[in-house]
Amino acid sequence: MALIKNTNKNALVGIVVIGRNEGQRLLLSLQSMQASQCPIVYVDSGSSDDSISIATPLADIVHPLDSNKPFSAARARNEGFEKLTNLFKAIKFVQFVDGDCILSNGWLDAAKSALAENDNRAAVVGHLHESNPHLSVYNRLCALEWKSSPGDLTNFGALGGISMIRMDVFKTLNGFTENVIAGEDSEFGVRLSLAGYRVTKINHDMAIHDANMTSFGQWWKRSVRAGHAIGQRAAMNGNTIVKDCVQERKSTLFWGVFLPALALILLIPTRGFSLIIAFAYILLGIKVFLQRRKQGESTGDAMVYAKFIVLAKFANGLGLIKFFVNRFKKRYEIIEYK
Repeated sequence: MALIKNTNKNALVGIVVIGRNEGQRLLLSLQSMQASQCPIVYVDSGSSDDSISIATPLADIVHPLDSNKPFSAARARNEGFEKLTNLFKAIKFVQFVDGDCILSNGWLDAAKSALAENDNRAAVVGHLHESNPHLSVYNRLCALEWKSSPGDLTNFGALGGISMIRMDVFKTLNGFTENVIAGEDSEFGVRLSLAGYRVTKINHDMAIHDANMTSFGQWWKRSVRAGHAIGQRAAMNGNTIVKDCVQERKSTLFWGVFLPALALILLIPTRGFSLIIAFAYILLGIKVFLQRRKQGESTGDAMVYAKFIVLAKFANGLGLIKFFVNRFKKRYEIIEYK
């Protein structure tokens, strides 16, 4: 830990930024919050680039994670929260930011006001935009993924790692669950709901995200990670009133595991006729396409989204299987896609 500068000790909002090999994206991220005069903690998860030297003049605390323990975004955020709140005692709200995101002008004040006006509101998010949606089809998919309407959340998949959270509630609920290697933010949202708190998306720009996904392999790994998150979240909170990710797990098991396995098992006995199962995926794609068009998306965007949602079922299925294996081994390791 290194204290770099004397920031406002009476600040009500503090910022925790996490990153791993984000390079220039981290520089832009940290620069975007300098004018706020909020205390900033940067937590590094074993970067091999110059992330730490980039963060040193721009953060109040630079905290490299101990590599003897498994890395996870949840662990990084928790340790950053602890460093921040131990040093800056006046903080009431903590803004979590990923190192590939640039905070939007006015977001910190808007989020703080939204939390201050309602004690039952424990977390807020805003509109997240993709910086280069036309760079690749995979970035375009991220841009489509970020879209959702303002209001209180009922689907906590919309609570991402970039959010402002009430400090006392975060501490009471023991923060993020550190062995959740993906979807830890959404899992925390479920626990907020179960504890009787509200999570709200306000109608304000929050950040610009740089997915930097330019290859199919990156997108595939990200989708595998999503399948792992579905399995882990359902195992943790699927039996609660929220039934977190139970439907998603059923869908992943059916489309991503059962049907492909059935087609392969019957391939020889049916002399290839089992491949007719592929038509079911075409029907699924049509269903998703029509849903997205109904939501107001263009024909092109709806077509791209539907195609990749269907393809993602197979990656999700592998991720779900990976979760079952990890749970059996009682060890979870991060799945990196960039």
